[in-house]
Amino acid sequence: MTDLSLVLLAALAAGLVCAVIRLPPLVGFLAAGFALNAAGVDELEGLETLADLGVALLLFGIGLKLDIRILGRREVWLTSVAHLGASTALAWAYLGVIALVGAGLLADTDWRSLLVVAFALSFSSTVLVVKALEESGSAQSRFGVTALGILIIQDIAAVIFLTAAKGSPPSPWAVLLILLVPAALVVRRVLARIDHGELLPLFGLALALGPGYALFEAVGLKGDLGALVIGLLLAPEPRSAELAKTLFSVKELLLVGFFLSIGFTGLPSGGDLALAALLVVLVPLKSWGFALLLRLQGMRHRTSVKAATVLGNYSEFALIVAAVGASSDLIDEQWLVVLATSVAFSFLLSALLNGRTESLVTVAEKRWPTQDSDRLHPDDRPIDVAHADAVVLGMGRVGCATYHQLTTEYGLHVIGIESGEDRAAELRAEGMDVIVGDAMDPDLYHRLTRTNEIDLAVLAMPFHGANLTAMRLLEGRDFAGTVVAVAQYDDEATEMRTHVDAVLGLYDGTGTALADNAAELAGFTRRE
Repeated sequence: MTDLSLVLLAALAAGLVCAVIRLPPLVGFLAAGFALNAAGVDELEGLETLADLGVALLLFGIGLKLDIRILGRREVWLTSVAHLGASTALAWAYLGVIALVGAGLLADTDWRSLLVVAFALSFSSTVLVVKALEESGSAQSRFGVTALGILIIQDIAAVIFLTAAKGSPPSPWAVLLILLVPAALVVRRVLARIDHGELLPLFGLALALGPGYALFEAVGLKGDLGALVIGLLLAPEPRSAELAKTLFSVKELLLVGFFLSIGFTGLPSGGDLALAALLVVLVPLKSWGFALLLRLQGMRHRTSVKAATVLGNYSEFALIVAAVGASSDLIDEQWLVVLATSVAFSFLLSALLNGRTESLVTVAEKRWPTQDSDRLHPDDRPIDVAHADAVVLGMGRVGCATYHQLTTEYGLHVIGIESGEDRAAELRAEGMDVIVGDAMDPDLYHRLTRTNEIDLAVLAMPFHGANLTAMRLLEGRDFAGTVVAVAQYDDEATEMRTHVDAVLGLYDGTGTALADNAAELAGFTRRE
């Protein structure tokens, strides 16, 4: 219990220090792990298990919020495959040049071992990227979705390598995993009927760690991949977003164990630190490669730079690849310590750069050639909204009712903004002018052109945080029109009124509408 208290206090103290100096707390957790290791504190029993659970829940959460069709997009799979190949070749050549000096660990490393290390360095960190996207509210942005898709392709490549390196293919029973697809139809119905209490997070944990992690491990596949697959199968159910939200705190707490565990991998020597520092030199080149490939796929400078910046780091998979490589006698075990140190260094560098993404975007837009909007990816082109009188953010029931009222009763030209592609397509089929976009995505407002010509913006999303974020983003774009928002609770309405022109309670008018409909059905007529 003493060691547990010491570890928790060290992690908390380091996390608080980083928060004060405006660094992500995860940097503090990494530092705490190395500090505790250096102080002679033994790794807590079960810490690795907690770390594995945290990563599994992380991937489960990604699956819950990701449309699997994204993996088939050219800017995702082609960028992933091309970057894996190019970055591995670059790192291999770089290590080969350093090895010519013949110093330290590299002196005894042959070209095959260097190739394994170079491959390990080609991955970006799923944990770090997802946390960065969640903290910035960019998980559903164009660059965020693209980055997540690239990470999943990388994870699949890592699983293929791990299977090949172990020399043992998956169990023949693995083919039965295809039955999870029809089973998911039943499970989604169960999810739709579970109440909002403690059963919901328990349901998610059981699925992520049962038919997800444990089942895939049992047939010789990576358990993390299983958690991701289960999440993807549940994603079509509308309540999957609520499920992901209920697991958020549990996942965040378990991931503290993951970052601490990196520090307990081993203590680097002076030579190991120097080699790790040399490896981190490749991180900016890695980011530049992503930016170049995404630009070639027709993505805007802004999208390319932001995706490349968030992907600019080394991955926890580097340690897994190195561990399997060491157990298969492909590399020396000391590479585990070097790679753990380089991963930690890259996390720190990535944290610093992610806080300066807008500056990097500004530099890129000034120095890179101006892009022809007609040649940009269709989903990344500027959206001219000057023809509209009003815009409705959030096309749920409230948003659609607002859209119809403004168009039919007031004759306004209205544009609706909806985050779900399928939902947006349905509304367009009904004759509505709806564009796909996440109202909480800062990049959406950079794509909208001539917003100063719109007279009215209605924030009609059901969640207060979403409306508040959208309102602040509108303010950042100097929107001069009238802004009206909905709110469910009095405290939310009070907070919103300090920023917008008017706030309407989510249920205001519901009683009136109910009475009108009831009276009409009962045959009553309005008084003259």
